[in-house]
Parts: sequence; structure tokens; C-alpha cells
Amino acid sequence: MFKNIKDSNIDFMSKRKIAMMFSGTLLLVSIVSLFINGLNFGIDFTGGTLVEVSYPSSVDVVKIQKSLAKRGFSSATAIHFGTSKDVLIRVAPRQGATQNDISSMVIKILKEGASGVVLRRSEYVGPQIGDELTEQGGLAMLYALIGILVYVTLRFEYRFSIGSVTALVHDVLITLGFFSITQSEFDLTVLAALLAVIGYSLNDTIVVYDRIRENFRKIRKGSSVDVINTSINQTLSRTLVTSLTTLLVLLALFFIGGKVIHGFSVALIVGVVIGTYSSIYVASTVALMLGVSKADLMPVKKEGAKLEGP
Repeated sequence: MFKNIKDSNIDFMSKRKIAMMFSGTLLLVSIVSLFINGLNFGIDFTGGTLVEVSYPSSVDVVKIQKSLAKRGFSSATAIHFGTSKDVLIRVAPRQGATQNDISSMVIKILKEGASGVVLRRSEYVGPQIGDELTEQGGLAMLYALIGILVYVTLRFEYRFSIGSVTALVHDVLITLGFFSITQSEFDLTVLAALLAVIGYSLNDTIVVYDRIRENFRKIRKGSSVDVINTSINQTLSRTLVTSLTTLLVLLALFFIGGKVIHGFSVALIVGVVIGTYSSIYVASTVALMLGVSKADLMPVKKEGAKLEGP
């Protein structure tokens, strides 16, 4: 299968206008959803109370959430923590209620549904900490993009740097849009996954760019479109093998990793799929639209080079 892909000759760039329309639609939907719906921030960002309890036997977390919702804790989430007997409950802040009040109410509700419930710990995460995490997380992504812009400019050419950053912003916004549309919980693990998506997508893009630069110097005939098509085809098998093996691991985490890393695995699955697509279409298309050519990537001849030698 991959042997045939290695010898492929797909005209990717002929579909670049369709790809740009597709990307533009996804970006528009994502941005509109982010403005209208926003993100469903987890307790790491909004603040609230963490309550860890232990049961004498295995317990169904769905039933725990339903019993809490009936008693006024509709936004509470319950997940297994370690074993099927240990449960971690996250409760959003309630006006006029302290941490001790909330944990006491939660324990009371749980004991009404089952006997032998033991409180392991109760912690409060203040909203101020959540604001700091939001700001620092946003700054971390911004600094990463600026660093990438500088790195790719120095290694390749400024058109490639704009293309790579455009692809990364494209991937991050669409991944954020997915979480906004589905209203899946956005916590620190998802933020970490977004940073990982930036690294993964950049790695794919750099591989393609490196082959484009090499082919611009080797292939004497053919337009910029032809050279970029050839380069993408030559790296296609590597791109697909990397993406598929990564997705296999992420799918395993999604199905058997537990709810604790559910958001992390979902963010990476979406990011890897979109990142693979953007490294083929978005990054290369943007560089092509900016007018990259052979002359931009040819080695600079040293002054007086012809005078050297015997």
C-alpha cells in the first residue's frame, strides 16, 4: 500500500482552491462558534471544588452525576480516578457557598445513594488561578507561534514562515472550534494537547518544506506548482505513516484511557487529522500564493567565487 503511495503522482495543487474554500468554511464556522458559544472551560479555568471519594465497591459515575444533578449540581462532573471504586467529582462555584459547604452537600447526597462512601480529599481552585492559567496558556501559544515564525524564516524563507504559521493558526482555530461546537470541556489537558498539535503540525510542514527547497534546487524544469506537487508526493508516504501510527495510539487512549484524558485524546485526534491536511494543502498553498520560486531558494553565491581556485 505505502509502496504504491511512495510512487504516487497526485496533482494536489490543482485542488488548492477547493481546499482553501473548505478551510475557509471550517475557520468561519469555528470563529463564529467561538464568539457565540465560547468554550466550556473546566474547573481548572473557572474555579470550583474538587471532591475525591472512595466507595467500597465499583460504582457507576453516570448515576452519581444524575443524582447530583437532581439536587442542584447540574454542572458537576464525576470520573473514575485510579480504580472503579475511586471517584473524582468536580463542582462549579456556588454563590454564598464555601468549599466546606459544597463538599459537605456532595458527600451527603452520595451517602444517600450508597453506604460506605469515604471522603478522601476536598480542594478548592479559585477563579483567579483560572484567569492566570487562561492568560498564560494563551501567551504560551502566542510565543510558540512567534518563535516558529522566526525559526522558519531563518531556515527557509519568509514566505515559508508565513505559510507555516498560517497552517498552525488554522489547525489551532479549527480544533478550538470543534470544542466550542461540541461544548466539550476545555481544561489544562486540552490546552497541553493544543501545544502538542502545534509541534506535530510544524514537524509535518517542515518535512514538506525541506523537500520543496531541495527539489527547487534539483529540478531545473517545471513550474513552482510542479515542484511543490512532486515534493508533496515524495513525502506523502512518510506523512501518512506518521499520522496513522499516531492516530492508532490516540484512539487507544480515547477508548481505554479513561475520562481523565478523554479531552486530551480528542484534541490530539482532531489536531493530527487537521494538521496532516494543512501540511499538504494550507502551508504549501500559502507559500505558492505569496509567489515563492526557485530564485528564492537557490544558494547564495559568494562574492568573488569565480576568482577562487588555481
